[in-house]
Amino acid sequence: MTIDPMTCRSTGARADDLLRRLLGGMSVFTLVMTIPQVLTIWVTHQAAGVSVLYWGTYLLSAFLWLWHGLRQKDPNIYLPCVGWIMLNGAVFVGAIVYG
Repeated sequence: MTIDPMTCRSTGARADDLLRRLLGGMSVFTLVMTIPQVLTIWVTHQAAGVSVLYWGTYLLSAFLWLWHGLRQKDPNIYLPCVGWIMLNGAVFVGAIVYG
C-alpha cells in the first residue's frame, strides 16, 4: 500500500487552517475576557488583589511574543500581541497607580 503525498498535504493543510482559526478565536476571546479587569481598575479605581508582578510578567511575555512574531513575519503571532500589550499594560499601570 502506497501513501499518496497529496492526501497527506491536504489533510495537514486543513489541520493547520483549523488550528490557526482556533488560535485566532482564542486570542480574541481571551482579550475580551481581560477587558473587565481593565475596566474594574480604571473605572472604579480599585486594584486590590491585582499582582503587579504577575501582570508585569504577562506584559513582558507579550513584548517577547511580539518580537518573535515580527521576526517570523507572522501576523497570527504579532497582531494579538499588540492587544495584549495594551490590555496587560493597562492592568499593570493601573495596579501601580491604584494598588
